[in-house]
Amino acid sequence: MEPSQSIVAGKPAVRGSSATAASALLLLAGLALACSGEKLPTGQEKVVPPPADAAVYRDASSTQLPGAVKAPGQRSMEARAVDVDADGDLDLIVACEAQPNVLLLNDGQGRFSDASGRIPQAALDSEDIAVGDFDRDGDPDVVIVTEDPVGGVRYNEYYLNDGRGSFSDVHTRLPPTVESNAVAAADIDNDGDLDLVVGDRGRERALMNDGRGFFSDESATRLPAAPDDATQDVTLGDVDRDGDLDLVVANEEGTNQLLLNDGRGFFIRAPEGSLPPRQTREATRNADLGDVDGDGDLDLLFANVSFGGGDPQGRLLLNDGRGAFSDLTSARLAGMVVAAIDADLVDLDGDADIDIVTAHFPAGPYRAYLNDGRGSFADATARFFPPALRGQGVEIEAADFDGDLRLDLYLANFVESPDMLLLTKR
Repeated sequence: MEPSQSIVAGKPAVRGSSATAASALLLLAGLALACSGEKLPTGQEKVVPPPADAAVYRDASSTQLPGAVKAPGQRSMEARAVDVDADGDLDLIVACEAQPNVLLLNDGQGRFSDASGRIPQAALDSEDIAVGDFDRDGDPDVVIVTEDPVGGVRYNEYYLNDGRGSFSDVHTRLPPTVESNAVAAADIDNDGDLDLVVGDRGRERALMNDGRGFFSDESATRLPAAPDDATQDVTLGDVDRDGDLDLVVANEEGTNQLLLNDGRGFFIRAPEGSLPPRQTREATRNADLGDVDGDGDLDLLFANVSFGGGDPQGRLLLNDGRGAFSDLTSARLAGMVVAAIDADLVDLDGDADIDIVTAHFPAGPYRAYLNDGRGSFADATARFFPPALRGQGVEIEAADFDGDLRLDLYLANFVESPDMLLLTKR
């Protein structure tokens, strides 16, 4: 469904799940992790600090992006940076609602060309993207989950890479799901291959890989049922520091959940109180994990919206190191991160702590909040973004697209705004 109907793209998990190497290794690390199904761990990127002058980012969309993502009525829902053609730079896959998905190839300087013909052009209700080497042949493949039927057709998309950035449709290797908005790829059972956790209605889905890229649905034994949930995001990270990946489930309906992994990929609900409830209704569209206060464990950021009467204040939850969280919103985030469809933890200023970038729906300004190093945030939008930067934002993808060892931003927008590419000033 459209965002105005209270359903927008879910957000994948492992991308923000661990506290996020030297500057020269940023791009190579990103490529390696993308091929493994994981994203750069947020919060420890020691990128080259950007210039300190006003509006650190410049809008390079007009010269660097093709018409495929600048056309009126473009319905982008999600974007993922990954080197699909093994040429050493980060390309982009853009999931679109009721339109064929878009594949953008990077020339290494952050200039993209439309290569959508390399990926099957099905027009589905595409919501969220997971990338990883699912068949273990050394290149990144793609899974895109879908929500509602389009023209009576609905299935989750699964595309295998030929190693040169052309993809074939193998969606029959995926078991069906019900109504999916989010997907995360990770080895949840520690058997050496990438599994999938899908954010579905009623019960999340644990789709287990046989090691050759064929998946089976083991949800009934691995995940507890949640009949009232309308999941928008699933995020994986080792919140209790026991060496396996735990699961945060963000819901627009029902309550958010923390599920702990037993080390073999079987999840149980965390002890009561581990994830503090709020007194007002919470409609969460995005959850991101990262070490915001520098104490070595994963903290949690919820992006909330007002759809259906929800309280739009985002929430910042700090981890005690054992997977029990305390709500520090009023002390460290009060009045900020409000009505955000997406809120990402990323080191904007290269100072080795994680900051926050937010996208908002309906159309509004993108915002940036700087971390003081101890997990308290201040609005720094004017420092980073051009004054006129606005969009009907649904997704922010941070990566070094132009090879200058600074984080750039791809902004995926829905209908009213074209997608945008922000590059740091040289």
